[in-house]
Amino acid sequence: MKKKSKEGQDVQISLLKNHHPGCRCISILGERRSSIPAKPPPDAKHPIVMALSSSTTLLRCTRRLASNAWNAMLSAQGSTAVRQKSTIQYATRPDLPRLAYRKIAGKSPGVLFLPGFASNMGGQKAEALEEFCQSLGHAYLRFDYTGCGSSEGNMAECTLGTWKKDVLYVLDELVDGPQILVGSSMGAWLMLLASLARPEKVAALVGISTAADHTVTAFNALPIEAKKEIEEKGEWTVPSRHAEGGHVTLSLDFLKEAENHRVLQSPLPLACPVRLIHGLKDADVPWHISMQVAERVLSNDVDVILRKHGQHRMTEKDDIKLIVYTIDDLIDKLTTMG
Repeated sequence: MKKKSKEGQDVQISLLKNHHPGCRCISILGERRSSIPAKPPPDAKHPIVMALSSSTTLLRCTRRLASNAWNAMLSAQGSTAVRQKSTIQYATRPDLPRLAYRKIAGKSPGVLFLPGFASNMGGQKAEALEEFCQSLGHAYLRFDYTGCGSSEGNMAECTLGTWKKDVLYVLDELVDGPQILVGSSMGAWLMLLASLARPEKVAALVGISTAADHTVTAFNALPIEAKKEIEEKGEWTVPSRHAEGGHVTLSLDFLKEAENHRVLQSPLPLACPVRLIHGLKDADVPWHISMQVAERVLSNDVDVILRKHGQHRMTEKDDIKLIVYTIDDLIDKLTTMG
């Protein structure tokens, strides 16, 4: 649903599970806060009664200043500007390829970014999030899956299970305390898998163009003749406007192994806050997958934010602002509300 604000800005209305009756969530491009009550609930208190303590207010003001500084830098320099990049490090694992990662130390909760299929930690979203976390003083880590980017290994031999092990290793060995996991496309699928395996390591989830179960459901929806051809060739070539060469290739082993990691067949016992951002013009992963995830997550604190003109990568300046503001609100929630 789309409305016009007084200033003529586009307004996106989110679908909610966590807000009280009579409250709707609105994302206004260029603005930070989003929740406004359509009608105050019967037990609503006067704003003065609900005022936060001075220390909490000071913390929020400090964070707002840092957020505004980041926003000004983004507007002036573009979404890929990073003030001082972290350096590449390598994690050595027994009998497994080394993982390349970039990490900045900082406050909790930290933010962990999970890139999409055949992507790497050098993308626009990954770099913008590092700049943002630097501005707030929060810890941040981004990394490359086995066989991708600067990590060792052969991507052609990797499966979803291979990359799930990568994420779990990062959670177990490379970060401290619960993290806000931010997953893009297939990275959001891995985000869900990791959260189910390590719930104590997860403070909140942000899915961008979430591709949960997507390769499995897309393959199963093919005509029988097409499936037979793929099985004979041993691989599936899928058109993609974002991939090099205009397509991505999935091995039959990858497709079969992914069956073991489906998450939409039953309820997802996750208790943390979950935010799912999806573009209505996503030509690679249907936006209704994010709705399915929201329906299956047991947490009551779940928001689905649909971008009317958003595409799969979500790398436009306003897309990145929305992602950052969503994370900012989660940090606010986790640090000031307990």
